[in-house]
Amino acid sequence: MSKDAAGSYRDFPGRRWLVVGLRAAHIAGVVGVGAGLLAPPGRPADGFVLLMVASGLVMAALDAWSNPVWLREYAGLSLLVKFALLGWFVADDAARPLLFWGILVYSVIFAHAPASFRHRQPGRG
Repeated sequence: MSKDAAGSYRDFPGRRWLVVGLRAAHIAGVVGVGAGLLAPPGRPADGFVLLMVASGLVMAALDAWSNPVWLREYAGLSLLVKFALLGWFVADDAARPLLFWGILVYSVIFAHAPASFRHRQPGRG
């Protein structure tokens, strides 16, 4: 379906399966980063960080393309907060383990919150 004035979403054939593959890659990256934090020397493997970030960025770009108001909704705004937390994660070795779990829980809450909440725009009920 294509985006119209009424607010429907843009789509293309195969998009759903592309997103499924990207989510799988993203989760593999998250697991790899977590495993890297638990294993000596306590730093995530760069390959897993790259997999996690790249797949996450592509999913975000697809969401923004499919729903142009997405970045004004709680779902999109939560991603901006997550980027700030990821910046802190990269910059602060000592806080990394706590930030990893905090970002993970934060992400799961927003990913699985009801659509009526995720797609609400602040100040619009």
